[in-house]
Amino acid sequence: MAAEGRPVPLAKLCRWLGVPRRSVYYRPKRRSRPLNELLVARIKAKLEQFPTYGYRRLAAILGENRKPVQRVLQRKGWQVRKRPQGHRPRARSLPSVASRPDERWATDLTQVWCGKDRRAALAVVIDCCTREVLGWRLSSRGNSPTAEAALEEALIERHGVLQRVARPLALRSDNGLVFSSRQYTATVRAYGLTQEFTTPYTPEQNGLMERFFRSLKEECIWQHRFESLGQARTVIRQWMKYYNEQRPHQALGYAAPRAHPALSA
Repeated sequence: MAAEGRPVPLAKLCRWLGVPRRSVYYRPKRRSRPLNELLVARIKAKLEQFPTYGYRRLAAILGENRKPVQRVLQRKGWQVRKRPQGHRPRARSLPSVASRPDERWATDLTQVWCGKDRRAALAVVIDCCTREVLGWRLSSRGNSPTAEAALEEALIERHGVLQRVARPLALRSDNGLVFSSRQYTATVRAYGLTQEFTTPYTPEQNGLMERFFRSLKEECIWQHRFESLGQARTVIRQWMKYYNEQRPHQALGYAAPRAHPALSA
């Protein structure tokens, strides 16, 4: 009939021949490629150590191609659940990035629960080019001296001594009471830095700090139940060292901050 120019619907042919349509439409599934059990074991070990890592970062630290790592995560159901992305209006502001080390630093405060010592404040300073943590201070008080201590530790880390910077250096922060206080702004000026304040209620303008604190909490703080301020300091110090020296950073091509080429130039 088709040769005579009279096409017949497939459903009608199936009825004439007494053949179920699902048999005609069926296409055999491709057999799944067997997983490399050695790779599965290595990935499982890393996930137990770093439960928030996705396939890209796991592939980087394992030295493996991304596709087989992603295949293992999918087949085992080990993928990291993506957090929902709501509407995020973009603020008109200079990005918190830099083209060279010591061009722009960023700083901020966050809170850490420390068991019997209750809530503590963590001040951190990072380099916006290398993403390196230059200075930090965990204290029972989230005040200007805590933020100043983190800044001074950053200056010592970079220059070996506390002194005025020789080249222009911007320090980005929010407009909170600590960073806009007379005491803190006087300290910043004394060391020759220029303060940059973000627009109120726009944390995305200090996005590097926001993303750093998210990583710190997901990979370190929320993985522990600190019993004291001292224990929190010890654990956070270990993670900061790991972050600077070993942790793959997506924005750096999955290199660690201290492996940034600009630091060896």
